[in-house]
Amino acid sequence: MNDFLNLLAGSDLGTTTTPATILFVLLLSFGIGLLIGFVYMWTHEALSYSRTFVGAIAVLPMLVAMVMVAMAGSLVVAFGLLGVFGVVRFRNVLKDTRDTAFILWAIMEGMAIGTQRFSTAFMAAVGLAIAFLCLRFVSFGLRQRYDAVLTVRATGDIPARMAALKRVLKRHACQLALASDRRSSKEGTDLSYHLLLRDPARSSELQSELAGTEGLENISVYMHEDEAEI
Repeated sequence: MNDFLNLLAGSDLGTTTTPATILFVLLLSFGIGLLIGFVYMWTHEALSYSRTFVGAIAVLPMLVAMVMVAMAGSLVVAFGLLGVFGVVRFRNVLKDTRDTAFILWAIMEGMAIGTQRFSTAFMAAVGLAIAFLCLRFVSFGLRQRYDAVLTVRATGDIPARMAALKRVLKRHACQLALASDRRSSKEGTDLSYHLLLRDPARSSELQSELAGTEGLENISVYMHEDEAEI
């Protein structure tokens, strides 16, 4: 039995790679993969959220690390793996350019861990996590801050409906900006507003008050932090 285990371990492990090292590589890469996944979840702001994408990010460092371990010290294995990846086609299209950064982060961590540069992988994980979190907390790149989107249709006397709508919005929002104004002679005017609410927890009250206002229909208040999970 011991001879079988020694043969199993020694058949593909070099002199510098031991089963304990492989186990440490797997655990460290999975731990950093989870960190990347959590940072992605905490900093995600797009409308579409994919749970499977986060799961793929969590295991990607493990896959890359094992590829690097398998390629270490063997040009034959390296060219063989490159041939395999050349045959396999990846057709998934990333929905957000920001997702590319997380994919590259996961690949970089896997390469660092797979080549046993553990301190580099750890320091990069901590540094990049802090960078992404800081960008999220300061809302970097956001030119106009808002926390809700309102869509409503005004019918009948449009100027009077607009005046009533603005009175209600100013009671509930400290900032408002008209995002779109699409006029229809038969059905009315479709309006869309970006709102910075005074109290986001009271968004339902805003929707109820608008629903009770004459001439306003198809009212929808969409909070910016809401995400559609697919």
